[in-house]
Amino acid sequence: MADDQDSQRKAESRRILERVSQEAESGGRSVVERAARRAHDHVTAADVDEDDWAEYWGTRIGRTLGALLLIGVIVWLVLYLARGG
Repeated sequence: MADDQDSQRKAESRRILERVSQEAESGGRSVVERAARRAHDHVTAADVDEDDWAEYWGTRIGRTLGALLLIGVIVWLVLYLARGG
């Protein structure tokens, strides 16, 4: 029985160490920071060809309008639910 508990503790320790090493490989950046960086790069069209000005600006404008529309819908929903709609 003691051997079983010891092996369970060792397995848990290995899982914890593996998780810590995976998080350390991410460069020490938090999940929120990585998500914010990805969102910024998405809205600013960092993934499109900057030499094609129409695609670049069209993508930036479209993604910005989409983000604003999403924020507007979320605000509307919160206000609607707050009034007891």
